[in-house]
Amino acid sequence: MSIPVRQAVRVGSYVLKQRLKGRKQYPLVLMLEPLFRCNLACAGCGKIQHPTAILRQNLSPAACFDAAASCGAPIVSIAGGEPLLHPQIDEIADGLVARKKFVYLCTNALRLEDALPKFTPSPYFTFSVHLDGLRDRHDELVCRDGTFDIAVNAIKAAKASGFRVTTNTTVFEGGTPEELRTFFDFVSGLGTDGIMVSPGYSYEKAPDQDHFLQRERTQSFFRQVFGGKKWDLNHSKFFIDFLQGKRDYQCTPWGNPNYSVLGWQKPCYLMSDGYAETFAELMEETDWDKYGTGRDPRCADCMVHCGYEPSAVMDTVSNPFKMVQSAIDAFS
Repeated sequence: MSIPVRQAVRVGSYVLKQRLKGRKQYPLVLMLEPLFRCNLACAGCGKIQHPTAILRQNLSPAACFDAAASCGAPIVSIAGGEPLLHPQIDEIADGLVARKKFVYLCTNALRLEDALPKFTPSPYFTFSVHLDGLRDRHDELVCRDGTFDIAVNAIKAAKASGFRVTTNTTVFEGGTPEELRTFFDFVSGLGTDGIMVSPGYSYEKAPDQDHFLQRERTQSFFRQVFGGKKWDLNHSKFFIDFLQGKRDYQCTPWGNPNYSVLGWQKPCYLMSDGYAETFAELMEETDWDKYGTGRDPRCADCMVHCGYEPSAVMDTVSNPFKMVQSAIDAFS
């Protein structure tokens, strides 16, 4: 595993502190969407389907900092939309880093190379570049030719400038385990600082509803991907086990709360049952027990990292034996 030691220690101590306080529901990652606007129209994305008036809105840096403070999660994932379209994205990123948050700025990298001078390398800051496979596969899924080559060149430029860079891959039906393994080999060869991967989730607003993996297919697929080979993955070992069907978890939607121009999204980043005005309202007034596999039919096939990575992390920290086991796996 390639999760930085500093980040792993911070998250572990944070979880232990919440447990000592007797808290059962607490966030690990703030999913921050300072805008929904994007320069791509991917078939599997439901975020850009909002009305034009909403797509034109941006969160202010102050609103982003207030959200991070009220949430308290040690990690902030800046998503969208395309964050690099936000006119103050560097101010937002710098402010969160100054507050000692581990920041992952998610980007399709079309503007990344030109934007690099705006940012400063830091162990607290990572560019997470969206790549859904090798050239033909990626360009097909994002619905624009040439994006793969632009992203790869941007990764090389960011690494040469001293930045941490991970890749983020959403797996849809139609690809093969062999293709994904080859892709992991390729991005590892670029000197990236880790690979993130997750099965796609069928957003209700996504234009293409036909290529999302079902749960049994997801487990079979990832057993073939991870069988007999290791890469530097920016995930907990137990989450990778979960993808392969080796562990069974219930979703923890409150583990990755989402804040956007519309407010705090109920119940999670992927489903919208309304919005809360404050983080406290989200946590206290959402009926969390009605969501998850076996509870809500919309959750039946979901195995996405934003719902299940927190479950895996909390399981890892649940007892000393599991923490030691995870540490051994991470460094072996």
